[in-house]
Amino acid sequence: MFGMETQGRRRAPGMSPQQRREMIIRTALPLVAEHGTAVTTGQIARTAGIGEATIFRVFADKEELLDACVAEATRTDHILSELTAIPLNVPLPDRLAEASAAIEAYLARMGMVMGALHATGRPLRRPDPSETGRPPADARTDAMNRTRAALAELFEPERDRLRLLPEQLASLFMGLMFARARPPAGPEAPSVEDSLDVFLHGAFKETE
Repeated sequence: MFGMETQGRRRAPGMSPQQRREMIIRTALPLVAEHGTAVTTGQIARTAGIGEATIFRVFADKEELLDACVAEATRTDHILSELTAIPLNVPLPDRLAEASAAIEAYLARMGMVMGALHATGRPLRRPDPSETGRPPADARTDAMNRTRAALAELFEPERDRLRLLPEQLASLFMGLMFARARPPAGPEAPSVEDSLDVFLHGAFKETE
């Protein structure tokens, strides 16, 4: 789920500050998901193969690094790249299966990081608006709209055969995926395959 940097000790001068920052965040993410706020900058530095002082050349303190990890875990550009890379010449069920895998992986990654931080005493909060240059609500709405548009494209080849518009089906599909990420108490949640089958073909069994 997370790519952990496990190479030997790095020579920090060989990286730009932005590259160093990104490398540290990538290394910190799985550690934050495992330890929450209990993770130390020493642990992160050892895993990254750098000196602990290198972290504080690009982050003011551990809180700023944790904020950056939250921002990385909630970014949607990775999932948008995955959705737009799904070929449209494969059957729709296969397209949606790939999309569901991408969405569930994104939600699981975000949930692990946010959940670990919350469980270890850090209030749940979104990244600072300065990360995006816009108010958090606007950034979230934009991300949802872009994700919906990418999903709508997956329905476009069958537009003339669909009961609803691709954009409407994209919204329903997003709702299904988010509901699967937070299953209600009660009977075991259906598999992804069963959920997609019901989504595509309805709740009734086939009749002769």
